[in-house]
Amino acid sequence: MSAAADPAEGRPTGTSGRPLPYRLVATDLDGTLLRSDNTVSQSSRDALAAVTAAGAAHIIVTGRSVPWTRHVLDDLGYQGLAVCGQGAQVYDAGSHRLLTSVTLDRQVAGLAIAKIEAEVGRVALAASRDGLAGEVLVGEGYVYHPELPVIHMQDTTELWADPINKLYIQHPELDDELAEAARAAAGDLVGVIMAGEGIVELLPLGLTKATGLSLAARRLGVAAAETIAFGDMPNDVPMFAWAGYGVAMANAHSELKAVADEVTASNDEDGIALVLRRVFGGVI
Repeated sequence: MSAAADPAEGRPTGTSGRPLPYRLVATDLDGTLLRSDNTVSQSSRDALAAVTAAGAAHIIVTGRSVPWTRHVLDDLGYQGLAVCGQGAQVYDAGSHRLLTSVTLDRQVAGLAIAKIEAEVGRVALAASRDGLAGEVLVGEGYVYHPELPVIHMQDTTELWADPINKLYIQHPELDDELAEAARAAAGDLVGVIMAGEGIVELLPLGLTKATGLSLAARRLGVAAAETIAFGDMPNDVPMFAWAGYGVAMANAHSELKAVADEVTASNDEDGIALVLRRVFGGVI
């Protein structure tokens, strides 16, 4: 249900008739809404259900592609928009449709890999293919989340056979330093972000979570200032810059904490629910 205007204050109101502090709640998944065991707590479920019942919208904004996100959305009974693939995909969960999808130029990506490897040596590679059923291809030596489905490449030429949204790179010795080195070597060709511990991604230049979130918010008629966002990693920095209020989890990367408006409890301690109950306390 859409929020109505409060004639007294000019602020949107929820179904209770009271002003909503925010009309949109944007949450990252891994390390934020998802606990360490990859589940969503009942406390978080209840808080988000109360907020949406009051008239606000909830949008999941994740680095995961749609195929790696859909099972989480189904578990939550999620029917709204989701921003996936670091902003590359805006997905309508209710109708199971991709509304937008941005791909990475494969020739540019190949050149970027060559420039990065010239600086740091060989890197392990993986790629997320475009589309609703886009598989994640994993090359030799790439360490991935064991619970998520992948296809093992026999030859890296498979990377370039079909359109992709992004590349993943890993180095046996470098972690945060790999992102810095990749940015220095190929930052004029691709976007380079740190999406998780040991997860460095190469994206179409200029693409961020804020790109997809702004598109989704526009469809909902919600402004940036009306948005509260939750995250844990440097790839959430652009989302915090776009949103009216940014909340980092206690387990968040120091780079994100440095730009957050607030630091809440960890993902294992219901940090999202604690903030939502306080901020929306007058309407839920």
